[in-house]
Amino acid sequence: MVWWNPQQWAEVVERTPLVSIDLVVTNARSEVLLGWRNNKPAQHCWFVPGGVVRKGETLQQAFERLLWVELGVQVKLARTGFFAGVYEHHYPDNFAGTEGVGTHYVVLAHRLNAEQHLPALSDLNGLPKDQHNNYQWMHVAELLSNPQVHDHTKAYFQEQAK
Repeated sequence: MVWWNPQQWAEVVERTPLVSIDLVVTNARSEVLLGWRNNKPAQHCWFVPGGVVRKGETLQQAFERLLWVELGVQVKLARTGFFAGVYEHHYPDNFAGTEGVGTHYVVLAHRLNAEQHLPALSDLNGLPKDQHNNYQWMHVAELLSNPQVHDHTKAYFQEQAK
């Protein structure tokens, strides 16, 4: 079921910042789960999973929906990771390709440990393909130096690299 009319959503993107949740998932080898983005913004880049909070949705509902939609796992917010901070993401483009309209997100980042919180992530080939068509684990040092990893994803790790 589509929860938005694309034309109305394009107007929202043009006029307001969006609240979103990013899922910064790490494993026991200190690798980060990244997906190759299918869609604008951040298309054709490695990025952490995540998505927008829908109107009328609690943060817990959004978190749990995004875990399901982005990673195919059902987990309660209270049982997972920790809040990692608020970030801002500005993009020059938008999902609809509207010329001259950027996208602005206020991002609530959450860190999760795959083995502790998301054991179903053992098979990356079975993950949903709507937003990311490929997934991989990448060490922090590698993602920080990889030009195909989006700068907004790198921002989650730049402080710890200093």
